[in-house]
Amino acid sequence: MPPEGPGASAGGGVPPDAEARVRVSETLAAAARGAGRPQAVPSALCAACVRLLPVTGSSVSISGGKGVRVTWCASDRAAARLAELQYTVGDSPCQDALDRGAPVLAADLTQGSDVRRWPIFAHEAVGLGVRAVFSLPIGVTGAAIGTLDLYSDRAGGLAEPDLRIALWVRDAVTSALLALPAADRGCADADPEDEVAPWVAASEADHTEVYQAVGMVMVQLDVDPELALDRLRARAYAAGRTVSQVAQDVLARRLAFSPETYDAEPPRPCNGDSEG
Repeated sequence: MPPEGPGASAGGGVPPDAEARVRVSETLAAAARGAGRPQAVPSALCAACVRLLPVTGSSVSISGGKGVRVTWCASDRAAARLAELQYTVGDSPCQDALDRGAPVLAADLTQGSDVRRWPIFAHEAVGLGVRAVFSLPIGVTGAAIGTLDLYSDRAGGLAEPDLRIALWVRDAVTSALLALPAADRGCADADPEDEVAPWVAASEADHTEVYQAVGMVMVQLDVDPELALDRLRARAYAAGRTVSQVAQDVLARRLAFSPETYDAEPPRPCNGDSEG
């Protein structure tokens, strides 16, 4: 029988990338086995990404709704900071990958079209030592519920074989994400697609403070949720902090936004920490 599909070799042997696929599978399987417990598998897979690809670090972020994400795991501190940066500035490769449901590859954050596309993110990422970011959406049935984000401290894109490997790793991370709640419950026959909701709910729970702070800013400025979140992000960026940190200050009444200073000045600190 002649070979079928674009991956089959002309002579009917193994596909050209079969050896690479085996190497990826073995590396990821070894990482998962070495994790020791299901909850540690994602972090182990993130670390395996760095061994398999010409990248410096990786992270996985889960979306809890428009503009709200939580970092699920990261291979190193810089990767975790980059993930938080993408959430804080909003306009980033990660958000574009979520919106489009397709990979977004920023090969050079120091110049050219990537800088023009995400000027604030590019500036801040370079400040963290990041020169390239590759965001791959995670999800099932076409719905993106998060991203696998890879970063490099050198500018340059992913060659086609490396991109294939990155997508295989993305698929493995997706499987781990969907399987983890079932593993926690000891349920072996759960439908993977039914496991999406618990992770989205977990993401929302982790960002409850941000949602609550958005609500308070909405009241203070009489604006819609999107504008309130934009103001939190702007404050966080101006102060060199994360959105989560600014949200905590809003909830503790250490920080308030007023219509008088909405367009011209940073939000004013509250007098005292009283919740009254």
